[in-house]
Amino acid sequence: MSMKKLLSALLIAVLLVGAFASCADNNTSQAEPYEGQVITLDIELNDKVPMSAAPALPAMLLPVASGTDVRKNAKAEIDVSNMNDGYVMIKYLAGGTANIKVLITGPSRVQYTYNLKRDGSFEVFPLSDGNGAYTIGVFRNVTGNQFATEFTTSITVNLKDAYAPFLRPNQYVNYNANTLAVKKAAELVSANDPALKKVEKIYSHVISNFTYDKQLAESVKSGYLPDLDRVWNAKKGICFDYAALTAAMLRSQNVPTKLVVGYTGQVYHAWISVWSAETGWVEGVIFFDGKDWKLMDPTFASSANSSSNIMQFIGDGKNYSARFLY
Repeated sequence: MSMKKLLSALLIAVLLVGAFASCADNNTSQAEPYEGQVITLDIELNDKVPMSAAPALPAMLLPVASGTDVRKNAKAEIDVSNMNDGYVMIKYLAGGTANIKVLITGPSRVQYTYNLKRDGSFEVFPLSDGNGAYTIGVFRNVTGNQFATEFTTSITVNLKDAYAPFLRPNQYVNYNANTLAVKKAAELVSANDPALKKVEKIYSHVISNFTYDKQLAESVKSGYLPDLDRVWNAKKGICFDYAALTAAMLRSQNVPTKLVVGYTGQVYHAWISVWSAETGWVEGVIFFDGKDWKLMDPTFASSANSSSNIMQFIGDGKNYSARFLY
């Protein structure tokens, strides 16, 4: 081929490559259903303690008492301004020494009971039942399981995001930007990691670095709530601690995570479930061992060093019965 023809061919090739490249380029009700009543709360289950340098990340979702929709009297205040983000904030105003309870009943009619501090500060409570009608009440202990009504209200929830109740801190999964586990989560994952990669990294860290606290399990009292910084520094905890810690780390990285409380056989236990775009809600089977999905039970996996027998037990969802979601 002559030099002239060769140069012509090269010029045509360059033009074709350039051409292809350019082508490639709030209706709410304030009814008070328990007003003036003394009621008996079935608080046994809720009061039991479950035994057995990164790239920029999305903003962490944190609760706030906005004050745009507040229901209150002289004894209690319920800020429902952000109910459509999956939570309410409640504080007790009357002080005293009596045990104070919050009762939240949603569309499923499952009753969630919580302890409420008496120091006048807000606490966060999730609306775990999703969309629909809720009644929320604050009650003061009179005697035994008898509680006097302090204040109640009703709301209708229409979530902006179906996963909202499981993306923020609450009384059971209590964290902020300075929580040690949250800071570690930011080191472990990348902004580009898909949800299941975040799960893998955080889950692996927890089961490799924490042990079951048998001493605490033998001495823990009713009303126990996980203190995540204490658990982090101690590098040990009961199943409630494991689940809350892992949930906090995942939620802080915008992975919807349910803290699930229920039964493993006859044992009252806590574990977690997560959501991803690839899988949707994976109800308790989100640890992938390369072949099968396994239940996300960091307590059992850690305590048994992920032995084949325990992983087989964890992977069988029939061994788990959920009662409450937080």
